[in-house]
Amino acid sequence: MFRPSQAVLDVVGTLVRLGLAAVWLVSGSIKLSDAGQTYLAVKAYDVLPDGVVHPVATALPLLELALGVFLLFGLVTRIAAAVSAVLLVVFIAGVAQSWARGLTIDCGCFGGGGQVADGQTQYPQEILRDVGFLVLAGWLIVRARTRLAVDGWLGAGSARGEYVTEAERT
Repeated sequence: MFRPSQAVLDVVGTLVRLGLAAVWLVSGSIKLSDAGQTYLAVKAYDVLPDGVVHPVATALPLLELALGVFLLFGLVTRIAAAVSAVLLVVFIAGVAQSWARGLTIDCGCFGGGGQVADGQTQYPQEILRDVGFLVLAGWLIVRARTRLAVDGWLGAGSARGEYVTEAERT
């Protein structure tokens, strides 16, 4: 049975880490650049009390940017991937509940958001895209070791978000 080498797995992990970092950096940047639209997108889900919408709309792009930076530099990779996974599950649940409730909104995942005309929703595509991103986060949770990562330069350790088994060290 074919088993990829550690070097191949490290390269795949690096591409996964950088890809997920790009997702968060792009998404967070777009949301941060148009705070009003981000507010409308969060409000459109109609799940948060009015007093919580603004703090969430403010914090969300900052969290996404922070995750993107941590993943870009490979710092606390496993932790950043786990937080990414939780956030993606929340996003998937948000889109799914909107779909189930018959809301007609754009997810606002990469800007935009808010109400859209009937027939303009793209819930299945949004859920599948986020599931794909969740798979990337899952890879990094299971195997946080990547190339060009600060975690690797600092040495292995779960406190830094990376755990390297004895088998991986050899």
